[in-house]
Order: sequence, then C-alpha cells, then structure tokens
Amino acid sequence: MKKILFLFAITLLIISCKEESPKKQFKKYDESAELATQQKHQNKRMQFKLIQSKYLDMNAVFAPFQKELSQFSEEEYNALKPMILEQDIPTLQTHIRNGDFSYEKLTLFYLYRIRKFESDSTKSLNSIIALNPNVLEEARQKDKEKGANSEYSIYGMPIFLKDNIDTNDMPTTAGAIALVENKNTTDAFIVEQLRANGALILGKVNLSEWAYFFCSGCPLGYSAVGGQTLNPYGRGKFETGGSSAGSGVTVAANFAVAAVGTETSGSITSPSSLNSVVGLKPTIGVLSRSGIVPISSTLDTPGPMTKSIIDNAIFLEAMFGYDAKDAASIDKNLKENKFQNAILESSLKGKRFGVLKGLLTDSIYNATVQKMKNAGAEIIEINPERAQFKGFTTLLNIDMKHDLPSYLVNYADKNVTVKSVKDVTLFNLQDSILRAPYGQQLFDGIVKDTTTLEELEVVKKGLTSEGVKFLQDLYDKKLDAILSINNYHSGVAAVAKYPTLTVPMGYKNNGEPISLTFIGKPFSERTLLKAGYAFEQLTKARKVPKNYE
Repeated sequence: MKKILFLFAITLLIISCKEESPKKQFKKYDESAELATQQKHQNKRMQFKLIQSKYLDMNAVFAPFQKELSQFSEEEYNALKPMILEQDIPTLQTHIRNGDFSYEKLTLFYLYRIRKFESDSTKSLNSIIALNPNVLEEARQKDKEKGANSEYSIYGMPIFLKDNIDTNDMPTTAGAIALVENKNTTDAFIVEQLRANGALILGKVNLSEWAYFFCSGCPLGYSAVGGQTLNPYGRGKFETGGSSAGSGVTVAANFAVAAVGTETSGSITSPSSLNSVVGLKPTIGVLSRSGIVPISSTLDTPGPMTKSIIDNAIFLEAMFGYDAKDAASIDKNLKENKFQNAILESSLKGKRFGVLKGLLTDSIYNATVQKMKNAGAEIIEINPERAQFKGFTTLLNIDMKHDLPSYLVNYADKNVTVKSVKDVTLFNLQDSILRAPYGQQLFDGIVKDTTTLEELEVVKKGLTSEGVKFLQDLYDKKLDAILSINNYHSGVAAVAKYPTLTVPMGYKNNGEPISLTFIGKPFSERTLLKAGYAFEQLTKARKVPKNYE
C-alpha cells in the first residue's frame, strides 16, 4: 500500500512539474527557402544570410509571463483590440479612466499580441530583444496609484527602448554579442525621466548592430543578438530603415504605445519613414545621451517614435531634463506651455515651408505640397547647392574611437571584457559566422583611422558650416521648416545639428510607406510638432500594416 501511495505521489509530482513548465510557443523553422527567395532581391542589402537570431531564445524571454498569458484568452484580446489598436495616448488614458481596461490589461494585450505574431514564422518581425520581467507587477502598481492622471500623460503606457539604452532590469547589447554580459547597468538618464513620469518600460527592441556603424553594405535592422528585423508593410520585401529598426517596426505593428530610437544621421528618420510612423530627431542637447551606447558625442541623440504627433509630444516631454553628465545637455526650458496645448491649436494657414525643387518630380511629394498649399500654407521653392560632406566618416570614426571606451568605463557592466573598438573586432574574429556574418568593415576602419583630435575639430567645423549653409533658407526666407522626403537630408540636418520630424505621407504603388520630413531651426521642436499635427490632421495618411491588423 505504501509503495502504491509513493508511486502515486511521484506521478502527481511529475504531472505537476509538466504543467508548470513553460509551454514552448517559439520554434526555430527552416528558413532556407525564404533565404533563397531573398537572394533574388534587387536590393543587395536585402539579400539576407540569415533571418532568425542564432542567439536569442524567445521562450526564455517570455517565460516570466507564462502564467498571466495562459489566463489571457484570444476572445479577451479581440474584445480589447478596437479600444487599443492605433489609439493615441489620450484615448487610451480615457478608456482606463472609464474602467474599460487597466494598465495591467493594456500591458497584457501587448505581450499577447507580440507573442501571437512573433511566434508565427510567416509573420514574425524579429523586432524584440528583451522584455522587462517585472513589467506586469509594475503595471499593477500603476493601477493602484493612478489617481487622476491627465489624459496627456505617459503614466502607465508600455513603451519600448532601442537596445542601446541602459536599464537596470535588462541587458543592453547594442545588438552585439560582445555586450551580452552588459547586464548590471543603471537606468540611462532618459529612462529615469520616463520612469519618474510613470512610463512602463516594456522591453528592448532590435536594431542595426552598433547603430549601423559596424558593417558596410549589410542589411538594415540586422544584429547578431536579435537577427534580421523585418518590415510589417512588406516582410522581406521592403527595408526596415536603420538603425532604430526595431523601434519603427514595433510601433508600426502596434506592439507597444511608442518606442525610443536614437539617431546619429538618419537612424530615427529612416525607420520612421519606412514603417509609416512619426519620428522626431530633436536638436542635440534637448534630450540626454548619458547611458546610451554611442557612435558620436557630436551628433547622437535619442528621440520619440510614435503612431501620432500628439503621442510624440507627450513622449518627448516625458524625457526632458537637464543632465549634468552630458556635456551637450542644455538647461533650456522647452516645457513652457505644454506642448500638446500648442499642438492642438495648430494650423497650416500662413505657415511658410521651403520646398526642395529637385524633389517635386516625386508625385506623392508634389501632391502633398499642393494639399498643404490648398490648406493655406505658403510654399516657397528653394534649390540649395549640394552639401559637401568631406570628413563625415572621419568624424564618426574618431568620435566612436573615443566615445565607446568612455561608455564602457563609465556605464557598462564590469563583466564586459571588451574595452575598445579594437577589442570588439578581435572578439568577433573568434567566431565571425555568429558574431559578424556580414563583416565588420566600419569597425576595422575606425581602428585604422589615425586622425588626431586637433584635426577632428577642423573636420567638425567644416561639416557644420556646410550643413548650416545648405539650410540657410530657413533664416533667409523666414521659413517655418524645409520639407524633405524620408531621410534624404538627414546628413545635412545631422551636421548642422538641426531637428527633423518625419510624418507619414502615403504609400507608393507597391505599398511601401513614404513620409514627409520637416527640417527646422535649432530648438524649434514645438514649431515642427505644430506643423506636423496640422499636416497629420489634413492627410490622415497612416494605415495599419495589412497583415498586422
């Protein structure tokens, strides 16, 4: 009898363990046929060598949420979808205030949605690198403490960070195997600001490795840690843009309320444009860069990526703050009169926009300019001389050569063994198939560059002068902004240190998104957002990706 009871107890224990073990939702699939198709792509950067990450185990990433997700049904997901999908922050906050759902349910909705699509080999976008294991508990706490929050608040909103931004609860890898031990870091300054304002950090998203200053001619949105990010508007058909590929993709696919990107030259503008989302690259110094894996202390900046202008303004405000650790941080009060109040009252009437004559051959741009003119905007055709970017790569090389070691000493986990760009190149050579399948030509170039800091200053001054000269019409013709397409003039805006705002403009005949980019004067973020809001209301161009509705 005792033997029977013992065997019964063992059987129950085994059954119990099986029930408690996480169900494997994510399975590796044979991608050979998909890769063979990609080799025929006309764009060489789209001829992928691999798609799935060889490093990540998404089952482990989702393990902390197994219990809660097992109790969240498809019926509940579908009931919440109309109230959450494509909705802006004020609408979400109103639903929560009305008791339609809680911050916890909102977070669960996104987790369920991410798992639903990312575990489907025909729809996975490889956009996620890490999830905050504490996010549901943090959401429950937000529900307890919510009080009377403004509908224009980031409070309780689940947002993503590009995986080059430090947090105290997830590793920061910049997509590189060399940084997978970068686990014990403190929150970057902008993350401190976001948390202080009540934002929920949902997780970290994929990016072009080392912010796309690593390999030459390699795919946008690829990293050794995260694999190949794919565009929801054309999976394997269209580029994701880079380097903030995961930030653009997750916002476009409604995997979170919003995401933070970073830009040196085009890295917010490009993925925002190609994923039909709103992206703001602020003036250098408006947002802190402390605790962010760098390329260039001269040009780097984080910025908000959202589905709407109003969300962008709310998100931007939540990251504001003077940071004494960032030499570029500006103690400037941009928060006078809340951004959203000014934005909601905006109009295109009487606004003066510079239209680049050479771009008018683009039918969508041309039609958009005409719509703005019909809405009362003053259109001034301009034709600036082509800017000369002599020394641009040198600037990035020498800044990275000095700025990366500074980050590794001051912010990285002490278990990270690499201490310089050269260390990273040597580390990658130990297993180049896993760590650098497309090569590391740009990192090799950094190591070889012998430009001195004194010579670098001359290069910087020359580049800034070229950029400002190209954009001089902003002042000479008293323009509110210059209108460009996608990231066509990101380099000019970068070296001039001028802000840019990208807003969905439409779709090409093949379905690829195209966006209008506003280039403004330094510290004209409010002016850009007002113009962007009026344009957004006029056109309402953004559409949900067809297979991600």
